[in-house]
Amino acid sequence: MITITEATGALNGATADHLLERLPASELTVVTRDPARAARFAERGVTVRQGDYDDPDGLRTAFAGADQLLLVSSNDPAGDTVRQHRNAVDAAVAAGVGRVLYTSHQGAAAGSPFLPAQHHAATEEALAASGLAWTSLRNGFYAHSITWLTGPWQTTGVVSVPADGPVSWTARSDAAEAAARILLAAEPLDGPVTLTAGAAPTFADLADIAAEVSGRPVRYEVLDEDEWVARAVAGGQDERMVRFLLGMYQAAAQGSFAGTDPLLRELLGREPVSARDVLAGVVDGAGP
Repeated sequence: MITITEATGALNGATADHLLERLPASELTVVTRDPARAARFAERGVTVRQGDYDDPDGLRTAFAGADQLLLVSSNDPAGDTVRQHRNAVDAAVAAGVGRVLYTSHQGAAAGSPFLPAQHHAATEEALAASGLAWTSLRNGFYAHSITWLTGPWQTTGVVSVPADGPVSWTARSDAAEAAARILLAAEPLDGPVTLTAGAAPTFADLADIAAEVSGRPVRYEVLDEDEWVARAVAGGQDERMVRFLLGMYQAAAQGSFAGTDPLLRELLGREPVSARDVLAGVVDGAGP
């Protein structure tokens, strides 16, 4: 039995869909805070269970019978993410789960300026200490975020950032398909594995690509961090979110997202979606 948390979200939902192309519905269970949102899976014969990362006892019941558990990171903005993940790991131990696969992120590190990277590192530590068999899927930075991290360049003609560095922009859809293939593989992958697209362009590179695909000049600039924050807040963005995103640029400048790995291409049997594909989709209206 494969059990998947939060399959109502974009990432694990797509993984569940890929699994259902290859497995009978009876071999899949999805766990969600709101089972009503998983009706499309229930209609196909998938077992739907209620589970909340803040309810360890409920998670233990929800994870019962799982040979493999695909655990997505919490998206609760008000929650204690590390505690929630530890609750899930402890519940997996109590339920006798065979293997946990956790959707982590490239650049997971306790000292990262990007807060989610700290949470991922702490979760990987909890998995390593749990005694469970585990796999950490360190996905590259999701490529759809290019559309807001590069700013309104289609209007302004400028990509303005507070820091720059290479990023292995990786399509969420590719990561979801790869997770399904790993879950179905005859041999498990142990510990952290890196799933990235084949290149890691900088924001300067993205500006050049944007110019190429749009057919008009796009300028690139690195602003002082305080000026970048002030401009974003003056433009109506929430300051807490702006400072949260600042950590991403800082981590990129440190090289946290620079590495690329051929594993994703090998799993998919094709070239992954590239940053150029995403920007071309933005220009022609197809989206990332």
